[in-house]
Amino acid sequence: MDILALNCGSSSVKYQLFDWEKKQLLARGAVERVAVSDSFIVHEVPGREPVRKNHDCPDHCAAISLVLDTLAQESFNKGGKGVIPVDAVGHRVVAGGEHFTQSMLITDEVLQGIRDVQHLAPLHNPHHVSGIEAIRTLLPNVPQVAVFDTAFHQTMPERAYIYSLPYEWYRRYGVRRYGAHGSSHLYVSKRAAVLLKKAPRDCNLITLHIGNGSSFCAVRNGESVDTSMGMTPLEGAMMGTRCGDIDPAIPGFMMEREGYTAKEMDAILNKKSGVLGVTGRFSDRRDVLSHAERGNRRCLLALELEAYRIRKYIGSYTAVLGRVDALVFTAGVGEMGWKIREMALENLDCLGIRMDREKNRTAVYRDRESDISAADSKVKILIIPTNEELVLIEDVVGILNGTYKSHMEFDYSFTHEDFKIG
Repeated sequence: MDILALNCGSSSVKYQLFDWEKKQLLARGAVERVAVSDSFIVHEVPGREPVRKNHDCPDHCAAISLVLDTLAQESFNKGGKGVIPVDAVGHRVVAGGEHFTQSMLITDEVLQGIRDVQHLAPLHNPHHVSGIEAIRTLLPNVPQVAVFDTAFHQTMPERAYIYSLPYEWYRRYGVRRYGAHGSSHLYVSKRAAVLLKKAPRDCNLITLHIGNGSSFCAVRNGESVDTSMGMTPLEGAMMGTRCGDIDPAIPGFMMEREGYTAKEMDAILNKKSGVLGVTGRFSDRRDVLSHAERGNRRCLLALELEAYRIRKYIGSYTAVLGRVDALVFTAGVGEMGWKIREMALENLDCLGIRMDREKNRTAVYRDRESDISAADSKVKILIIPTNEELVLIEDVVGILNGTYKSHMEFDYSFTHEDFKIG
């Protein structure tokens, strides 16, 4: 079975094509600048250099048509030129609200349900809907599955997801914590259980997805019981361009002082804050680290702020869980940012967390699982590359084969490296 994984953003369509039987990634790529101008596709196939083609894509349907045409031209010895090797399509969907607690085969009712919660992810869900509709037009007989970022966090208790706001807001509009990066937290928590030689139901973990967008999760007995992102992906950790936790009175204060509209303030909090806001120049942590080493005070401050926030969440989630078997770092910064890891884990001996500095400084390679714990650390410190696409593919296969029950059924015993190009 060849499965196409799609992630439709506001101006991009990212895709990967997998051969499930061989556990092999056949192709991947992205169409950029969709519905903007000067759109193009970058396509990568095993054993070849990436190919870039300019092609006008006024909407997501045109972008996905370009993806399918490109895949047809590179048919991987599955029938010759012109054959589109797609048996099923899985879509990443950011928000599923309370209605979708697991991945679903897309029907008319499911599609309407995704539309109904667009207000929870207005920057994401409308584009996921566009992608689903495009596949219905272009590949009408191919089954589609929606995999929801929020589903993994639907196990949170009320005390973790209800806000101290008028309760009517929750009942009328669904104002509550939903979280994000669910597939990532799910995957690395399952892989951590494998590395710890325990069943997922026996593991208490703190998973730290740190990238341009960052979120943390407290996992008790294999289930999410708290997470840092909220109703939207703006709450929680300090991120590349998002502010994370702030005093909620600040936006109103600044709107009065500067005359910002609600839309302008939302853009500032999401796109001009976080690491970028503090440094004034950079959101890429590599740039921040480089300039901090040269004495840039604001870059050093940004690193200290981010590390301090991570440390506070580790402390609070330790209190929530009571017993922690492992910390798990994942995503770009989580995997590669040895300096941020080192700063964040400083002085956590009181929690039984001790890092081996030498192991940490040499664990700077993508796609490699590592244990950077000190020998006497009571809590394991792991680096596990995330694989959200594998979660999506597992769910697609399980749903189409009639074997899907819940995420808890999958053990992810084969590694990130087993599922790579080539």
